[in-house]
Amino acid sequence: MTTRISSRAFNQDTASAKRAAMHGPVIITDRGEAAHVLLTWDAYERLVLGPGRLVDRLGEPPGIEDVDLPLPIRDDRPRPATFE
Repeated sequence: MTTRISSRAFNQDTASAKRAAMHGPVIITDRGEAAHVLLTWDAYERLVLGPGRLVDRLGEPPGIEDVDLPLPIRDDRPRPATFE
């Protein structure tokens, strides 16, 4: 479960945000836009430090440099106008 709170509410009641983080990420907003995420240490470890961590999942799989990926040549880019 994700909780969303404003920066003002976070500053006024940090303990409540910490309790909410026990049940899932807490998105802290600035002027209605997501600005920060509060996680428990365990959630952070699973995401960033643990096995199957996010960095490893985003990386290229081993041997990717050996994959042949033929791409069609496209020449349908816009061309500058010519005035005669």
